Amino acid sequence: MIDMMLLAILIGAGLVVFSIFTSLVAFRFGAPLLLILLGIGLIAGVDGIGGIEFANVEAAYFIGSIALAVILFDSGLGTRLKTFRLAAAPALILATLGVVITAALLAVPIYYILGVGWLEALLLGAIVGSTDAAAVFFLLRVGGIRIRERVRATLEIESASNDPMAIFLTMTLVSVLAAGEIGAQDAVWTFASAFLLQMGVGLAAGLFGGGLIVQTVNRVTLETGLYPIVVIGLAMCNFAVASMLGGSGFLAVFVAGLIAGNVPMRGAVMLRRFQEGLTWLAQIVMFLVLGLLATPSEFPQIALQAVLIALALILFARPLAVWLCLLPFGFRRTETTFLAWVGLRGAVSILLGILPIIGDLPNGQTLFNVAFIIVLSSLLVQGWTIRPLARQLGLIVPPRIGPVDRVELELPGNARHELVTYRIAKESPVARGERIPRWARPSLIVRNGRSMRIHEAGRLGAGDYVYIFVPPNFISLLDRLFASPAELSDADEDYFGAFTLDPKRPIGDVARSYGFEVNEENAELSVADFLRKRLGGAVGRGDRLTLPPVELIVREADDDHRILAVGLGLEPSGDSPARIPFFYSSREIAGGIRNWLHRRRQRASAPPQETKKKPGKDS
Repeated sequence: MIDMMLLAILIGAGLVVFSIFTSLVAFRFGAPLLLILLGIGLIAGVDGIGGIEFANVEAAYFIGSIALAVILFDSGLGTRLKTFRLAAAPALILATLGVVITAALLAVPIYYILGVGWLEALLLGAIVGSTDAAAVFFLLRVGGIRIRERVRATLEIESASNDPMAIFLTMTLVSVLAAGEIGAQDAVWTFASAFLLQMGVGLAAGLFGGGLIVQTVNRVTLETGLYPIVVIGLAMCNFAVASMLGGSGFLAVFVAGLIAGNVPMRGAVMLRRFQEGLTWLAQIVMFLVLGLLATPSEFPQIALQAVLIALALILFARPLAVWLCLLPFGFRRTETTFLAWVGLRGAVSILLGILPIIGDLPNGQTLFNVAFIIVLSSLLVQGWTIRPLARQLGLIVPPRIGPVDRVELELPGNARHELVTYRIAKESPVARGERIPRWARPSLIVRNGRSMRIHEAGRLGAGDYVYIFVPPNFISLLDRLFASPAELSDADEDYFGAFTLDPKRPIGDVARSYGFEVNEENAELSVADFLRKRLGGAVGRGDRLTLPPVELIVREADDDHRILAVGLGLEPSGDSPARIPFFYSSREIAGGIRNWLHRRRQRASAPPQETKKKPGKDS
């Protein structure tokens, strides 16, 4: 017994370590990390070279649920309110209504391709209806893909918050199918009541749990290393209590993380480091367990149908759902195209595929296998193409600054400052003699291994280490002083424009200077106000407005989305109908309708033309 236990520990720990080292492939080649981890699980599983037999679906769902709760808590913890405000409305519409529309649209091809009933088709659509947060966060944050702020924020918030809706739909449909025959009216009532209960209780539990975490950490004195453990323990309690009360525990932990991550909290730096490592472990364990659970020898008999459904999801259901949900928000065609394509399916879809098996549905194993193949297809087709597509669509944003070498050290207690260490980069503003602001307090300089005070050091130079006390919200401002300059390329100038405009200048003056037209009612607006009005909603860096023959580009915007700098491009790089002949925005649709009505009125008011008489025999 002891030998078997030790062997299990050896195999489990070995797989985790092996997964960590093979993840270097993902960092080096841009491969989807989830694909690699699932591949390791499949290779180690019953049909692979490892030959490990693991068929306990209840244990797999239990482990996966805990891991997903940890991941969602970290997603909320890492979502800044600035980001949330920037894209909350479109992202939450995608995370709720978008999942429903995707599942409903995908149910049609599933019904005809798999030959299952409509409810089972809708169930499979719900299982694969959500975007995977782990895959999206890895590609955008760890993978270093810098895209326009509003697009990035929409993707991150949607992927982090759409799992509760997919889980709700899946669990409710499994319950309805397990109950047998049920009338349409009863089904509608079941869905409505379950939705209100799960989302209402989940939201309330998340708000309470987030406040409890903050108050506990800030008011109770503990050993330093215990604070992260208390936080994750309270988060898991929040998940369990919300679920026991009939609510969505996954929504509860995400909301709790969102609150805790945006309020000053003791041990925040240590908590972020601990949570980052724990989230990596949760992702690796979940992916390995789901890979071990699969039986690849069963895939060939259903592979063709599953791939066809995956293509229907990638090319039809997801794009149409995204376009319909984003119509009111003024996204450009390139942005909608990118959001539609980056609908990576991942571990959550495989985890939800276990529920039909647990519910003892007749086609439960088939639905699980199809969901697994759909995930693999999504990662293979979409996961490798995100960076090239973003570059092709012109959504890659040049970096604000070059590399910065910084280490944050949190002070004990509830201090309002942090101790930050910078290594001065060559050609950085500080190395060129720029003064450190008064609100930053340099306390120590380390030069060639020797420590000295700031007044002893004289002029700072490249390679010096500077220890500075600074409020946490000012750290990003200091980064600009200590970083190496970003390399400016022709592509950067094309992206941000060759000229800079004063955002306070009246747009009418700019229009007269550069030969484009604006309405008289807008002529007195400043360039910044005009951009905010035309773009709609919160404005982010990289947003652009085409006004032939020029293009206005937001170069910089602050945390409150005030436009600080505007670029002007003389050769607009806006969406080309020849390149993207679909995903028309609401403004383009409204303009097309107005033009059609105008032409119709012109034809109706035009005087009738006399028709010439054809010469006949009498003439």
